[in-house]
Amino acid sequence: MKSKPLSNIRWGLLCFIAIIICSCKEFIEPSLSKRQINLQVPTDLYQSTKYNINFWWDEMDDALGYRLQVVTPNFGSPGSLIADTLVAGNKFSLNLDPGEYQWRVRAENGSSQSGYSLPRSFIVLQSTIKTQAVQLTSPGNNAVTNQGANVFQWGSLFGATKYQFEIDTNNFINENALVYNQTVPGQQISFTLPKDQTYQWRVRAQNDTADARWSGIYQITLDRTPPGKVSLTSPTNGQTVVTPVPLQWQAASTAVKYKLYVLKSDSTSVYNQNFPVILNTNSYSFNLGLPGDKVYWKVSAIDQAGNEGEASVMRSFVLQ
Repeated sequence: MKSKPLSNIRWGLLCFIAIIICSCKEFIEPSLSKRQINLQVPTDLYQSTKYNINFWWDEMDDALGYRLQVVTPNFGSPGSLIADTLVAGNKFSLNLDPGEYQWRVRAENGSSQSGYSLPRSFIVLQSTIKTQAVQLTSPGNNAVTNQGANVFQWGSLFGATKYQFEIDTNNFINENALVYNQTVPGQQISFTLPKDQTYQWRVRAQNDTADARWSGIYQITLDRTPPGKVSLTSPTNGQTVVTPVPLQWQAASTAVKYKLYVLKSDSTSVYNQNFPVILNTNSYSFNLGLPGDKVYWKVSAIDQAGNEGEASVMRSFVLQ
């Protein structure tokens, strides 16, 4: 019998090893410990007349987040830790007082972190408030809520003694027809949104002699209308089934997730402590119980604002 060429055997072995390595990578998180982040901006010894500093660094493969640290004046003899925050992306902005600073970044995942980048120094120079702008913090941009009462917050700005807060529904086209306009001494204000719709809000820092630039505009939507009633599809009511039982229902408009209630044979007691369960899909595989058990179930829809709609009609099935 003619044997296979050695090169073919080697090639097959290499392919097998490559498949094993790729498969293992799906289950074993790669270590970041021997890698280091490369910083982009601000560059070393950068000087800024703007109090808002944008930080930017290169992304790293296998990283789930990045830890940004900012100190004053430097890491060798830190006088104050300004920021120690985990960032999902590779960009972040901070409003800083005039002074000397250093910054550095490391990458992190669930099991490891890289070394910190070499620190970079920069200086924020004192400047007129007229060229500065406040950073909005909460609620985040494009927030959706079912709570009318909200606390609006923003960062402080060096040189400011008060802050003008405005909220509108028409992008501030008409300053004489705003929903709300108030000046406050601090960095937050409580306001109750009057009705369900989308609002815009912004803030401007002020002192006795000048106004800063307006902040960026954030949107918030008040939505207190729940999704519609869910319609169950399978199994049919009273059907005898074998496990695992695929529970299915129709997708409801405006729903982003569903609450599945599974109940015991008395139709009132939850099946176990795992129920009700929140799901992102309109199906669930039920794999519990014993032959002869009668199980009840129903589903409600939940929208982006957190409103829960009316639950479906309750159905039952019997385990075979």
